[in-house]
Amino acid sequence: MGNGTSRPGGRGKDAPAKWSRLSRFRRRIRRDDSRDAVADMHLLKNLAAEDFVGISLVEIIGAEMKFKDRWLACLSLGERTYRTDISDQRFSFWYYQEKKVVLERDGPHIARISVFETNKLKRNNLVGYCEIDLLEALNLGSGNEVTVVSLIDPSSPSTVVGNLSLSCCVEDPIETEQSFARHLLALVDYNADGKLTHDEFSDLVKAFGNQAAASKKEELFKLADSNGDGVVDMDELATLLAIEQEEESLISNCPVCGESLGKYDRLNDVIHMTLCFDEGTGNQIMTGGFLTDVQASYGWMFKLSEWTHYSSYGIGLKSGSSASHILVFDRRTRRLVEEIIDEKIILSMRAIYQSKVGLKLIDKGAKELLHNLSEKQGRHMNSPESAKDIPKFIEFFKDQINVDEIKHPIDSFKTFNEFFIRELKPGARPIAHEECDDIAICAADSRLMAFTTIDDSIRFWIKGRKFSVQGLLGVELCSSAFIGGSLVIFRLAPQDYHRYHVPVSGIIEDFVDIPGSLYTVNPIAVNSKYCNVFTENKRVVSIISTSEFGKVAFVAIGATMVGSITFIRQKGDYVQKGDEFGYFSFGGSTVICVFEKDSIELDEDLTANSQRSLETLVSVGMPLGVAKRKLFPAEIPNLDKCSL
Repeated sequence: MGNGTSRPGGRGKDAPAKWSRLSRFRRRIRRDDSRDAVADMHLLKNLAAEDFVGISLVEIIGAEMKFKDRWLACLSLGERTYRTDISDQRFSFWYYQEKKVVLERDGPHIARISVFETNKLKRNNLVGYCEIDLLEALNLGSGNEVTVVSLIDPSSPSTVVGNLSLSCCVEDPIETEQSFARHLLALVDYNADGKLTHDEFSDLVKAFGNQAAASKKEELFKLADSNGDGVVDMDELATLLAIEQEEESLISNCPVCGESLGKYDRLNDVIHMTLCFDEGTGNQIMTGGFLTDVQASYGWMFKLSEWTHYSSYGIGLKSGSSASHILVFDRRTRRLVEEIIDEKIILSMRAIYQSKVGLKLIDKGAKELLHNLSEKQGRHMNSPESAKDIPKFIEFFKDQINVDEIKHPIDSFKTFNEFFIRELKPGARPIAHEECDDIAICAADSRLMAFTTIDDSIRFWIKGRKFSVQGLLGVELCSSAFIGGSLVIFRLAPQDYHRYHVPVSGIIEDFVDIPGSLYTVNPIAVNSKYCNVFTENKRVVSIISTSEFGKVAFVAIGATMVGSITFIRQKGDYVQKGDEFGYFSFGGSTVICVFEKDSIELDEDLTANSQRSLETLVSVGMPLGVAKRKLFPAEIPNLDKCSL
């Protein structure tokens, strides 16, 4: 490959003249990138012509870093992640690593580039990232201008840790067709004159794997050679492919990877083969086949462990109940992210919640043990000594805690719990459609599961043997209108902002405390058939009466290490959606909202992810769903009876 390019543009006079022997050897033994292209097409499934925006080429050209270790970069878009090789130098140098990705009209378009130090054997250290809107590159045209972007600190977006020199361009569908024809021609253009002789054309038709086409190659050559000069140029080849492929599939198998074609339409076949061909410029191609940047960044010791734990990465229930990784879908960037959990904790949770032995432990005192442990930990987190744990906590979750949006300085917190229930700066969580009470919002920074009916939640997520809406709300507050209603689960992890907010506007009718256990709310426990986390854990149920959604049950559920559930509103208060409702003290915890039957139309992206058993990462104030019921005058709250 080398470091040359078929595209014009500045490479810089300081670019290396040739790759080292070690670099060439690495490229020879690297995995077959055509398999990554096939994986991309499996993710796209059948892409309609009107949904195809183009193929984007992202290239990392150079870097200037403010840290001393060698590094690698990961490019993430949607459910696909690719990684570069490890840099040969440390501070400022030329790089040239690239990847082509397909853009869909309503698909993900914000690409994230994460940079990791490679000074650790098992888990490399995330030091910075940047985000690029690939649709902006489309609006700017298909140029290849070099752009310098800042790498920001994961926990403090105001801090810059380095700069990347990037080039980003987007081929429109016409350019993709031309590129496809050019690649096909290059396969058998042995003298590299840009034209195919009769013999070269015959070899190309044979490579298509279509026996019927091979039997009439003479006829096809004459059809392609429209000007009768005895050779077929790129334009003539493109015209032939367009005509023949519309009438009958001319290419049966991809000439690069051998994959069978024709399962969808011609456009999808062209995209598939374009991704399989040498991806553009002769530079080094990023390695694919990863779901998240964390997975792509692991060191060689982790890769050895992966060989002994076949397919431990996966999407959905598998990652919660039987694997060691929990993946969630980030709603803002529309990409997969990995939830960071200490490995020892995962092993202990699987031992307790995913086995019959664990069930016996639960029945023989584990409930009391978890309760006592949570109370003890809660007392510690309220002590002045606990404040020293705050910096370590922020460092561990630095990609998931933005210290710049915290209302008070970090050193102002006198205990860990003060930091844990931290407030955010005004405007940090904008409320969607704030003036429209018929649009519900997300109640917490959390991992969300949304189900149109209770039955759907049991089928796709909650595997406890006795879960029911009656068991969740209790006999006192559960009305027949909630039976068959919609269910939304907001799971808060320890690193999240732990104040929950009101999802709908209305009057608070009641609060009911329900005592119970303190099981973890991690998916490993929720997906267990041996316990019923949501109906057995300690919880507080509130009923909010609204004119748009009817009654909405708001359930705050305690969990392991949660010291307390605190509401800051009272019975009879009128609350506006987005108002702060309360907070959880230290630990992970959950909020569940139950809507009356046929009262809300949940946002489609949330329900679609939930049907895949995939949690969606959301923030307070994001839209949740739209009211389906009509507004009747009799249902308007009587504000005279409200306390403000």
